[in-house]
Amino acid sequence: MKQGGVTMEVGNDAVAILTISNPPVNVLSAAIFDTLKELLTEAMRRDDVKAVVIIGNGGKFSGGFDVNIFERAQKAGDISIIPDVSVELFVNVIEDAKKPVVAAIEGPVLGGALELAMSCHARIAATKTQLCLPELNLGVIPGSGGTTRLPRLIGLPKALEMLLLSRSITSEEGNKLGLVDAVVPSEELLKVSRQWALDITVRRKPWIRSLHRTDKLGSLFEAFTVIKKAKQQVKLTAKNMPQHQACLDVIEEGVIYGGYHGILKELKVFKELVFQETSKGLVHAFLSQRATTKVPIVNDIGRKPRPVKKVAVIGGGLMGSGIATALILGDISVLLKEINSEYLLKGIKTVEANIRGLVSRKELTDDKAEKALMRLKGVVDYSEFKYVDMAIEAVNENIALKQKIFADTERACPPHCILASNTSTIDLNIVGEKTKSKDRIVGAHFFSPAHIMPLLEIVRTEKTSPQVILDLMTVAKTIHKVPIVVENCTGFAINRTFFPYSQSAHLLVNLGIDVFRIDRLIRNFGFPIGPFQLQDLAGYGVAVATTKQFSLSYPDRTFESPLLNLLIQNGRNGKCNGKGYYVYEKGSKPKPDSSVLPIIDESRRLANVMPGGKPISVTDEEIVEMVLFPVVNEACRVLDDGIVIRASDLDVASVLGMSFPSYRGGIIFWADTIGADHVYTSLDKWSKLYGNFFRPSRFLEERAKRGIPLSAPVSMPSRARASL
Repeated sequence: MKQGGVTMEVGNDAVAILTISNPPVNVLSAAIFDTLKELLTEAMRRDDVKAVVIIGNGGKFSGGFDVNIFERAQKAGDISIIPDVSVELFVNVIEDAKKPVVAAIEGPVLGGALELAMSCHARIAATKTQLCLPELNLGVIPGSGGTTRLPRLIGLPKALEMLLLSRSITSEEGNKLGLVDAVVPSEELLKVSRQWALDITVRRKPWIRSLHRTDKLGSLFEAFTVIKKAKQQVKLTAKNMPQHQACLDVIEEGVIYGGYHGILKELKVFKELVFQETSKGLVHAFLSQRATTKVPIVNDIGRKPRPVKKVAVIGGGLMGSGIATALILGDISVLLKEINSEYLLKGIKTVEANIRGLVSRKELTDDKAEKALMRLKGVVDYSEFKYVDMAIEAVNENIALKQKIFADTERACPPHCILASNTSTIDLNIVGEKTKSKDRIVGAHFFSPAHIMPLLEIVRTEKTSPQVILDLMTVAKTIHKVPIVVENCTGFAINRTFFPYSQSAHLLVNLGIDVFRIDRLIRNFGFPIGPFQLQDLAGYGVAVATTKQFSLSYPDRTFESPLLNLLIQNGRNGKCNGKGYYVYEKGSKPKPDSSVLPIIDESRRLANVMPGGKPISVTDEEIVEMVLFPVVNEACRVLDDGIVIRASDLDVASVLGMSFPSYRGGIIFWADTIGADHVYTSLDKWSKLYGNFFRPSRFLEERAKRGIPLSAPVSMPSRARASL
């Protein structure tokens, strides 16, 4: 029997096998839940069925509930779109069934799939099955018993760790904790599960209804102590994230009043959280990240990626060594090239330090670390470049140097070799000006530190081959990066969008606003650090160099602050030498440096932008908007120019590349929640008061006046209009 993505077969042993089938990962849906309920009810009724096993097709139990349904419910404002199975299916039909139900789990078992498994009377898992309840990453809590059953199966401390951190564990660890009853090889999973189910019927194995267990919760005092400590912790680590506190409140009620009460409370809170702005932002960010791999005329017409087995990285500095680290961790061999043996040794040592750091944080085993380092080789010339599939230059933002490297690389590499640049701002047409193979030139813009930051901005020129784009996207997947494919321009998509970020902060300072107030407010908004502490970390040379590039390309909207040059003249270079806006001392957090204030006063005198020579008076909310609305404004120009494929790509880029708070959905999503009209009228007002830096873009003005969301597709990019 087959319907709604579930089949039922009753074997000679009287065990009914219910198989979930919804490729590629057997996601759960309303239709699957309805059919599960119908088939389980039938199995309980049939005399030829003694027990039930639920399994997934194709070696995968289920990847969880379809997140697209969350977005549909949020946009429609209708919670009924999300199936309500917590009580009617998971409690009444499965947990309270008159015949045992065993979950045979394998592959990633996430969210609702793990909740389904926990409602069964036993869980048999294949080796290395991944178990996780990641709902808090979507701004909600588990809505089908996860907050109530998990603590009862593995105890409060471990359950809180899994829930609050969305931590994944293996079936082996789950077996030790009590979440999994047995771990078996994949080929034995169904056989063992069938026998386990039959053993329950004759009491050879325990018939466990996890909702009724209390033995692992400890005493009320012990439980309250654990929960209280967790509540204090989330106040510090999960600001602006209501789902963490809500999760703890629900768990606490379940401990006090019992499992069934906890289930009802969980369902009520889940439904409330779905419609909060936090969940809307996180769901959007999650789905937008999935969409970045869909690139028209690249991977939608059956083109196959070519293998990239060996890559040359030119430059062993901070970026080059980070890129090399990311590649060798992805099983790609690397030639790291430097100009001499001294610099090469420094580069190799940096790669080794990167690897050791991952080992010390227990993110990498010693064995894998050794194997990764074996894939690294240092060179000081181009003689071995004839064997590489891709070359990435990662030297300083020096146009002449990059042009020479590209010309030398083209001569040394085979004709199929991809010629990539890690430049963060320079137009690729300029970088590749002295090469002949324009179709092989592409931007591979990593973010620092390259082996940790998850984003890879792939930049194509008008001549870049779609095959090259596909190959680089495949490399991104191999090294666990999220690819964003963008068009070529100064700053590309991400740095161009965010170049007003630090400049607006500098303009505010020169208008009389306190540096440390700005940083504090931006942190409160959700960024990990403010714009001035960020400049301290990056070093002022980077900001000076990029400002020059942007002022040449976008002179009508660039603010060149005297402050950075004054800081450099004063012998300051941020964290590099321990002196910046903040004082950096080993073993302590950065502290605001009051000795920088006279330098700021001198900058204000030189900039001479304060109206009437007096500091402006603005609210905290206005400060945040004055820093971020110019970023939205430039994002509008990026959209209008067709630099990105879709607006949501900028949202992903802002979150993964610039640490924009994920719970706000991304820069465009956030702007749409505020409304284009408010962004436009604010910028228009500020431009009249403080100059052209704030002048609204034509795109923003049009969208605001016509009431169209900024995220709505662009019918014809300005580049295309210009060519017509």
